[in-house]
Amino acid sequence: RQKMWQLVLGTAGFVLYFIYDINSICMKHALMQKFFALGSILVVASVIAEFCSAWGQCSRNRGTMIGFGIGALFFLGLLIYTLFFALPFEETYCEENKLRGAYTEGVYGLCRHPGVLWFAGAYLCMWGMLGGWKNGIYFLLMIFWNCLYIVFQDLWTFPRTFFNYREYQQNTPFLIPNGKSIRVCLKSIG
Repeated sequence: RQKMWQLVLGTAGFVLYFIYDINSICMKHALMQKFFALGSILVVASVIAEFCSAWGQCSRNRGTMIGFGIGALFFLGLLIYTLFFALPFEETYCEENKLRGAYTEGVYGLCRHPGVLWFAGAYLCMWGMLGGWKNGIYFLLMIFWNCLYIVFQDLWTFPRTFFNYREYQQNTPFLIPNGKSIRVCLKSIG
């Protein structure tokens, strides 16, 4: 029963992400522009609740927890950088959505959705910290929602948001970097 709250909170966060995207294209309602931030709060609250409920039952040894914890922090750092610092924040998350060019350099030269890689890495490492199949259900479901969300963005939201998104889709891998995209990423940050 406790596990259900974490799943509901996290799922609700992703539902708000979908509504945020739909609003950005179709309705442009000012209140719904806040749904990305609210969804993020719910996703963070869900993972905190997951840790609080699972921590006392965790049977991992300290070394395993520290190793996976370092991995989780590393991927979380990459995720925060990718979502909030590699892009112009105000234009991306706060202003009314207008047609603009997709950012194609840095980590966005690596693949079109690098944040999903970092999110999955962080959540898999957090699962590694806690262990257990019940915890795994939560972490894998959150990764699933994130993947579903980026498929929606790639097929519906971003082609309507970025005038150059079709070209970006042709030149940059969806999720798994390749040799060319790794070189583009390194060249643009070097």
